[in-house]
Amino acid sequence: QIAKFNPAQILALDQDETAMFWLGEEFKEKFPQIRFGGIMCDICDENKLEKVFKKFHPQVVFHSAAYKHVPLMEEHPDEGIKNNIKGTKMTAELSLKYGVEKFVLISTDKAVNPTSVMGATKRVAEIMVGLLNKNSQIDFISVRFGNVLDSRGSVIPIFKEQIKRGGPIKITHPEMERFFMSPSEAALLVMQAAAMGEGGKIYVLDMGSPVKILDLARELIQLSGLEPDKDIPILFTKPRIGEKLSEELFGKEERAVPTKHNKIFETAIKVNFSETDFFKEVDELINLAEEEESGENLKKALWKLLK
Repeated sequence: QIAKFNPAQILALDQDETAMFWLGEEFKEKFPQIRFGGIMCDICDENKLEKVFKKFHPQVVFHSAAYKHVPLMEEHPDEGIKNNIKGTKMTAELSLKYGVEKFVLISTDKAVNPTSVMGATKRVAEIMVGLLNKNSQIDFISVRFGNVLDSRGSVIPIFKEQIKRGGPIKITHPEMERFFMSPSEAALLVMQAAAMGEGGKIYVLDMGSPVKILDLARELIQLSGLEPDKDIPILFTKPRIGEKLSEELFGKEERAVPTKHNKIFETAIKVNFSETDFFKEVDELINLAEEEESGENLKKALWKLLK
C-alpha cells in the first residue's frame, strides 16, 4: 500500500528472516522502481536500531512491532514488556533524536480498559507516545483498531487449520465477539490517519459491528464445503486469562470525535499523572523485566503503572 505512493525508499525492519525474504521478493516483482531495504533487527537491540536511524534518517516511522498473542503474554509478561514497551520507547526516542517527522504507533482495541498483559503493554505504549508528543517537533500519533482478517495470529488461520484436521473448532465462549477488518482496508486507513493525524491524538478506525466468533467459525466450515456440527464439531472451552467476551474501541473517559474521513475517529490521551513519574516507572518496569523478575511481580508492576 505504501509503495503505491512512490516513496523515495522503504525500509522494513524485522527479525523474521523468512517473512523478510518474501517481502523483498514481492517488492522486486511488483515495485521494482522502489528502493527497498530489508533490515534484520530485533526491536530491543538499541545499538542496531540506532545505527539504522543514523544511516537512513527516516521521515515517517510506522511502528507495528509487538507481541500480540494474549495467552502467551500472560505466561511471559517479561517478553511482552520488553518487546511492546521497551521496543516502542526506544524506537520513539530514536525518532526524536534523528528528526523523524511523524511516528505512528499501531495499537489495538485490547489497549482499551485492558484486562490482559498484552493489552496493558499496548496501553502503556499509547500513553508513552502521547506524552512524548509534548514539546516535540515530531507528530507522535497512535492508530487503534481491531483484528485484521487472516493475519498471522488471528483466529481465521487457526480455524482453517482445525478444519483441515477434521475438527473440532475450539471456541472459548459462544458469546465471544471481535471487530474485524480486511488487511487492505486496515493498511489504507492507517496511512490515511497518519497523513492527516495531529500529534498527541489516538486515531480509531471504524470497524463496523463486532462479529460473533461462533458465526465466523460456522461460515468458514460452510465455505470449506462442510456442515457445522455434523462434519466439523464445534467445542466450547472457556475464556482464557485476560480475554474479554467483547472488545471496545474507546475507553470510558474517551470521546469519539469525527474527522474529515468518515471511517476514522480521533480521541485524546487522558492521563492523571506526571510525565516524569510515568517514564521513571516505565524504566523501572523494563529493568524488572530484564532482571527476569517473577511473572506475578511483573504483572503487579504493570497494572500499578496504569492506575
